[in-house]
Amino acid sequence: MRPLRSFFLLLCLSLMGLLLAGCAGTRLVDSDVQAFSQLQVLPVPTTYRFERLPSQQAYSAQQDKVEALAREALAKVGLIEDPRAPYFSAQVYARTDRLLAPDYYWYDPFWGGWAGWGSGFYGGISMRFPPPTEYRREVGLILRESASGRVVYETHAQHDGVWSDDLPVFAAMFDAALQGFPTPPAGPRRVNVEIPR
Repeated sequence: MRPLRSFFLLLCLSLMGLLLAGCAGTRLVDSDVQAFSQLQVLPVPTTYRFERLPSQQAYSAQQDKVEALAREALAKVGLIEDPRAPYFSAQVYARTDRLLAPDYYWYDPFWGGWAGWGSGFYGGISMRFPPPTEYRREVGLILRESASGRVVYETHAQHDGVWSDDLPVFAAMFDAALQGFPTPPAGPRRVNVEIPR
């Protein structure tokens, strides 16, 4: 009996170690990015100010958070916020949609049709669990020349994932959206950014 107990104790400790290792480290935010640029080089000065749509002004607390994340990403590519003397005006947005996981429904021949989680009973208690919620996020940024109002840069990033913490994921997505600025590759691409767990 003692060897069996030792085996289960070792198994439990191993599983706990794997779970703790999985919780540490980094996670990958893989974003689908597409950017369009009229810029060949960065102008001087590299200054900008944020511009808000009426809907963004109505929800200023949320927009403040989005702009703070965009500000950090813009600083990484050499742009400086200066509302008094901006070369660019920057308009940014971030959005999250909650989705059910794609495998929420499946065909169950014993029940004669499509079933959802927890609907099976085959002589015992079903061990089906609710599927994880999936989040579809999108961020975008538009830069205009302040003097002319001409759009010179537009970029969007989209990411689907199960993490519920919007702000760190949005930050990684803004970094992905600005990768290659001011002359990003043409066409859609996948950009991976690692962030702490």
